[in-house]
Amino acid sequence: MTTATPVKTEYEAIIGLETHCQLSTNTKIFSDSSTAFGADPNTNIDPVCMGLPGVLPVLNQKVLEYAVKAGLALNCQIAKYSKFDRKQYFYPDLPKNYQISQYDLPIAEHGWLEIELIDKDGNPVRKKIGVTRLHMEEDAGKLVHAGSDRLSGSTYSLVDYNRAGVPLVEIVSEPDLRSGQEAAEYAQELRRIMRYLGVSDGNMQEGSLRCDVNISVRPVGQKEFGTKVEIKNMNSFSAIQKAIEHEIERQIAAVEAGEPIIQETRLWEEGSQRTISMRKKEGSSDYRYFPEPDLGPIEVSSEQLNAWKSELPELPAQKRHRYETDLGLSPYDARVLTEERTVSEYFETVIATGASAKAAANWITQDIAAYLNKQKLAITEIGLTPQNLADVITRIESGKISNAIAKEKLTDLLNGVTPEKAFAGKELISDPATLESIIDEVIAANPKEYEKYKGGNVNLKGFFVGQVLKKTNKLAEPRLTNELVEKKLNA
Repeated sequence: MTTATPVKTEYEAIIGLETHCQLSTNTKIFSDSSTAFGADPNTNIDPVCMGLPGVLPVLNQKVLEYAVKAGLALNCQIAKYSKFDRKQYFYPDLPKNYQISQYDLPIAEHGWLEIELIDKDGNPVRKKIGVTRLHMEEDAGKLVHAGSDRLSGSTYSLVDYNRAGVPLVEIVSEPDLRSGQEAAEYAQELRRIMRYLGVSDGNMQEGSLRCDVNISVRPVGQKEFGTKVEIKNMNSFSAIQKAIEHEIERQIAAVEAGEPIIQETRLWEEGSQRTISMRKKEGSSDYRYFPEPDLGPIEVSSEQLNAWKSELPELPAQKRHRYETDLGLSPYDARVLTEERTVSEYFETVIATGASAKAAANWITQDIAAYLNKQKLAITEIGLTPQNLADVITRIESGKISNAIAKEKLTDLLNGVTPEKAFAGKELISDPATLESIIDEVIAANPKEYEKYKGGNVNLKGFFVGQVLKKTNKLAEPRLTNELVEKKLNA
């Protein structure tokens, strides 16, 4: 996590996020075109998403299910009655010249999620961030600007309507965030929740998760908010943090210089690490909302709500708390293990098979994680099953193999070699009589070192242990070998 830039202590930042999550349905929100990413431009389109005359939208029921589950996971109140509205604006990527969204009666409201930061001492610092609302809407198309990454500076623009009509939920936070670090963690936690639910892949590079930041500054102690500025075009969590930190400094400098803060939309420019003005910020009245006449109201029954609630998995924050309190893991280990649902499921299968939680956590967060990062693999793509990892850990803890041998054979294990084959001929020598015989041979072969030890150079004990390990190809059981070497040398 990026280290936060300190804000001048006499000012306070007020930050809220508007996050668009693309839902992982196979078809669009109001039509049966595919939502698959990466198709040739303008191939995943149809008369409904293109707004041709005489066509009518039909709500994809999976979108409603996913939106309700997301609302429940964010501790929201689910509306028994909600509706769709038309949000009107004119832009080339919006073929109908209006977007079907939700305005005054969203599907979910008044929720919260918990973020967790780790302080300098490694302790978790938790904070609840309010969620104002979650509503369903359709996405617009995508403008591709030739010669630039934005309209300004491009020679011409092309429009790809594949994304038009793709289902979104927009999640609006309360202005409870106070730093770029908190905002980046909020966005990451939101992504974790959506991925745990299976309702969105949260891939920022593909546009599946997009965050707009609303930010203002005020003197500490002032109740009124300052003038709000919106920041767009942030395609990573680190960009969210850096953009906010830059904008806080920019606004404070303007206030101290007596310059007015303009309510506007600004873009984050990654190359220059600054925000730049884009346009004057619209208000809700500019969109001329009115109820969508082609779609009926949405009603969620108590029976349906309870059924969807029963399908919710244990969420990341709940897992982190449980891993720390019940399993005794550190906040760092709990955080790494719960980052992805597949990793936490792998970990829990390992300990359910009989391995200790701490040993399993160490293997997964260290050696296995390093391999996954290097090979760019997911944990579901390795050949080492949770059952086999539990077998490896049990062999180490019972003294059958050493930790060093297990690490030596890790690549084979990760590629699917079973522990039986990987450790064939590698079991530790733990018979005291056998080890004593080998130690006697080592002492007899090194009389000078033995005399030096007897003369007071006790550090040579490590030399004799090393010679025993060398003679046994590192198969001498370490703890017992140390005890027996010391006993023999001091006899």
